[in-house]
Amino acid sequence: MHYEEIRYEIADRVLTLTLQRPDKLNAFTERMCRELIDAFDHADADDAVRAVVVTGAGRAFCAGADLSSGGGTFDYEGQQRIDDHRDGGGLVSLRIFAMRKPVIAAINGPAVGVGVTMTLPMDIRIASSAARFGFVFARRGIVPEACSSWFLPRVVGIGQALEWTYSGRLFGADEALAGRLVSRVVAPDALLPTAYAVAREIADNTSAVSIALTRALMWRMLGADDPMVAHQADSKCIYWLGSAADAHEGVSSFLEKRPPHFTMSASKDLPPFYPWWPERRFK
Repeated sequence: MHYEEIRYEIADRVLTLTLQRPDKLNAFTERMCRELIDAFDHADADDAVRAVVVTGAGRAFCAGADLSSGGGTFDYEGQQRIDDHRDGGGLVSLRIFAMRKPVIAAINGPAVGVGVTMTLPMDIRIASSAARFGFVFARRGIVPEACSSWFLPRVVGIGQALEWTYSGRLFGADEALAGRLVSRVVAPDALLPTAYAVAREIADNTSAVSIALTRALMWRMLGADDPMVAHQADSKCIYWLGSAADAHEGVSSFLEKRPPHFTMSASKDLPPFYPWWPERRFK
């Protein structure tokens, strides 16, 4: 796919996806939705990509849905859409949720509406001190989308989720940090270097298969109703990984006091029981 509203750039095994509509504060469109899904598809299939950093061009991360069509923006009857009965932000969130690679949000400015809900299935959110956030849906006469009714309470807790979604107000990076929406706040010029440092730590020192399985275990167990479910799943993973090349390399490199050289890939070398949950269509 030819990208018009995002940039796709790989360097040092880290993919940077940049929302690229700076004159519109990177407002979310149907085309951006399709491009993001395609980009995450390519990132998952490319073993040269070990981590993904998502950021915005210009002074915003994403100002939410493009409202330029006026009051009928959310009137989807008769519109040509990916799926007439599913919101585009939700399709992006579900694709991110299905990723085998870690996804890091580098939130450089305003992240409002879908601009913030699309970050919830990302694994790590780092904010610039210039970032602003808003779950503004009730102020627009709609409801939270992009699967955020599932993700947001799990990320920040039900009380905080309800306060932010009920009020629909904008709030700053310090409040986002206090509410655990982001893991850290840094100066604007330190945002991307900080995100890349996290991504490089993963790319340089960890097994791609270990990360893919860890990501699946962590996210999927949020819906488990008993720790036995986690015990069964992680026991199966440990048993399978124990005889695999990366486990031998991980132990050997530690004992030999050298950097590891992991050879297994997340696109080809996952265990035959992956995924161990019922797969659902996300696009």
